[in-house]
Amino acid sequence: MSQRDLSLWQQIREDWRAHQSDWTKPGFRAVAVHRFGVWRMQLQPKLLRAPFSLIYRGHYRYIRNVYGIDLPYTVKLGRRVVIEHQGAIVIHGDSEIGDESIIRQGVTLGNRYLDHPLDAPKLGARVNIGAGAKILGNVVLGDDVNIGANAVVLSDIHPGQTAVGIPAKILTSHSLPIPGGD
Repeated sequence: MSQRDLSLWQQIREDWRAHQSDWTKPGFRAVAVHRFGVWRMQLQPKLLRAPFSLIYRGHYRYIRNVYGIDLPYTVKLGRRVVIEHQGAIVIHGDSEIGDESIIRQGVTLGNRYLDHPLDAPKLGARVNIGAGAKILGNVVLGDDVNIGANAVVLSDIHPGQTAVGIPAKILTSHSLPIPGGD
C-alpha cells in the first residue's frame, strides 16, 4: 500500500506507532505536521485551503522554532520515518526520505553549492543516519545504508553499506541473505 492510498489519519496513526505510540515526542509531532501540510495542498479550490494553510504555517514554525526540526511539507517523506531526537535537524525541501528511515539530532540534508540550490539528497528505505551527520548535494543513499555520527556524505552510497568520517568513506558492506541459501 502506498502513502497515497492512506488517509491523513491512517498515516499519522502509522507514524505514531513508529514513534513508540508517544504523541509527545517532537519527532512524531514534526512528522504529523508535515503530513498535514501535504494533505492540505490537495484541497481545492485555494480559498478552501487558505485556513488550513494558516494552521499548517503556525504549527510548522512552532516545530521549527521550539523543537529545532525543519521539515517542510515539500519533502517527499516515506512511511514510518522516525525522527529520533529533536534539535538542529534541517531537511532541504527537495529531499526524499524512504520508508522506515531514522534521523537523529543535528542531521542536515541539504544542498552543497549555492549555484545548485535544488540539489538535495535522496534516501532509500531503512536508512539509519547518526547524530550530527551532514548529507550534502544531489547524492543517493541506497536501501539499508548506515551513516555514522558526524559523517559528511558528499557522494552516493550503495545499498547495505556503512559510511563514516569526514568526508564519509565506506566502512563495511553488509552481506544480504540469499533466499533459500545456506
